[in-house]
Amino acid sequence: MKTKRTTVAIATAVVLALGASACGGSDDKSDGGKGGGSSAANAALTGLANKSDKKGGTLAFEIADAADSLDPGNTYYGWVQNFARLYGRTLTMFKPAPGKEGLKVVPDLAEGLGKPSADAKTWTYKLRAGLKYEDGSPITSKDVKYAIERSNFAPEALSNGPTYFKAHLEGGDKYEGPYKDKSPEGIKSIETPDDQTIVFHLKDAFADFDYLATFSQTAPVPQKADKGAQYVQHVISSGPYKFESYEEGKGATLVRNAQWDPKTDPNRPALPDKITIKFKVNQVTVDNNLLNDSIGVDAGGAGVAPQTQPKVLRDAKLKNQTDNPYASATGYIGLNLKVKPFDNIHCRKAVQWGIDKVSVQEAMGGDPKGDVASTLLPPSVDGYTKFDLYQTPGSKGDIEKAKAELKECGQPNGFSTNLTARSDRPAEMAMATAVQASMKKIGINVEIKSFPTGKYFTNFAGVPDYVHSHNLGMLMTAWGPDWPTGFGFLDQIANGSAIKPSGGNNVQELDDPQVNKALNDGIANTDAAARVKAWGDVDKLIAENASAVPLVYRKNLLLRPKSATNVTVDQAYLGTYNYLLMGSAK
Repeated sequence: MKTKRTTVAIATAVVLALGASACGGSDDKSDGGKGGGSSAANAALTGLANKSDKKGGTLAFEIADAADSLDPGNTYYGWVQNFARLYGRTLTMFKPAPGKEGLKVVPDLAEGLGKPSADAKTWTYKLRAGLKYEDGSPITSKDVKYAIERSNFAPEALSNGPTYFKAHLEGGDKYEGPYKDKSPEGIKSIETPDDQTIVFHLKDAFADFDYLATFSQTAPVPQKADKGAQYVQHVISSGPYKFESYEEGKGATLVRNAQWDPKTDPNRPALPDKITIKFKVNQVTVDNNLLNDSIGVDAGGAGVAPQTQPKVLRDAKLKNQTDNPYASATGYIGLNLKVKPFDNIHCRKAVQWGIDKVSVQEAMGGDPKGDVASTLLPPSVDGYTKFDLYQTPGSKGDIEKAKAELKECGQPNGFSTNLTARSDRPAEMAMATAVQASMKKIGINVEIKSFPTGKYFTNFAGVPDYVHSHNLGMLMTAWGPDWPTGFGFLDQIANGSAIKPSGGNNVQELDDPQVNKALNDGIANTDAAARVKAWGDVDKLIAENASAVPLVYRKNLLLRPKSATNVTVDQAYLGTYNYLLMGSAK
């Protein structure tokens, strides 16, 4: 499907293995790969840093904000999708390996990958034997079906997460979800002929279905334990760890799940005895805790704070604790089509021409944090096509062209609007300030409105009613692929079917029939080469609409602890990380 060169580029940019420390257990620091030791900068791009096979101890995570939800069926932040793999197994998953091996999808709950029909409209999975929940009860195919029903068809209770199943299952547009539909059979297009078999019947061919089956939405949920939005208070584990405690907005502690059988799980060695996560820790504090070995993982995986960057790059020893991969993500601004005057394409084009992208890149940290972008698809995602419909001298904006577009849209003197950004992401706030300065030069007065990451999409930028009523015309965001193809990148941010009452990521509210059709036709095409071409064509259609302003192809300057055990990390989800524990405490 890809040339060798493309495959290698994606592998090194998308998949890496990071060291992660944990407190407790042995403090052996240089044992020939058994735990601890040190490695050079970028050591984790293609290999495991500080590999360990020791059991025991505690692995500590911290993050600058809180989760949208730790419920596997009610999240769309990449880091939560990934963290949930500790307690929620899915039908398939990305292989826990560094380099290009990490791009492979492997079975998880299922004993093998999906078996498609000849037209790729029906997909069948068989579950492994011997799977159990934390209470010892068996995991069945009906529990996987129920998990998908609650996560995709009950936005009144679970507003986060993607809409792929709802959009592509037969009857998905009519099914009301398990809290409203009391019939015992549920959605008819998911069949469970026995406790080990689950069959999906789709409206159209869906060649990427094994990728979709990696989502935490397929982590099983026993219906009798489901409490809707309150299920997060007691998630029932199907993985190697279960919740010992959970405090909303503060953090959680996971301990071993005695009912998890490693014989049924070839992917997770699960070496630590305990895992902790703390929310709302200042990013500089998170960075310092990684540098001094107090914690093992920055759960957010978005890179160091701007204040930390000079410190780690100027000190050779500290630089050896870093990896600087492309995140397969693009930072961009969504221009909401329902907020005036961005319902006028010429007002949108004024922003496109007026943005000084170099100033935005410099504000977020310069070259170590990313390259100036001209497309939504980043170069490391399958389907990327190089083009620039709004090319300006040195990517610094063109004031004359911007003002000409303002005149065309009936706003010759400019206008006022609001720009959203995430308050606990210092680099994003700095980028927003740079955008504000660019816009001022062309007569657009921008007021910055900041919101916390954990509620950014559920309460603010992803809620159309809130966006409209508060005149949020420009919405700062960043996006990486749900899986490493153009469809996995574009569908949930550009397809009209992804617009939701809350928790949405199509912040532009783009519902263009031509774009929608191109996305749906592309994923239904079983010709791999044709699919690849289709994604670049869709990217151009979105650019012509001018509702998304690409800013930066992001890099993440990441820190590894000095003496660490290995956590394999991939960026197939949203440009962040899929934490699959392969190492333990030091």
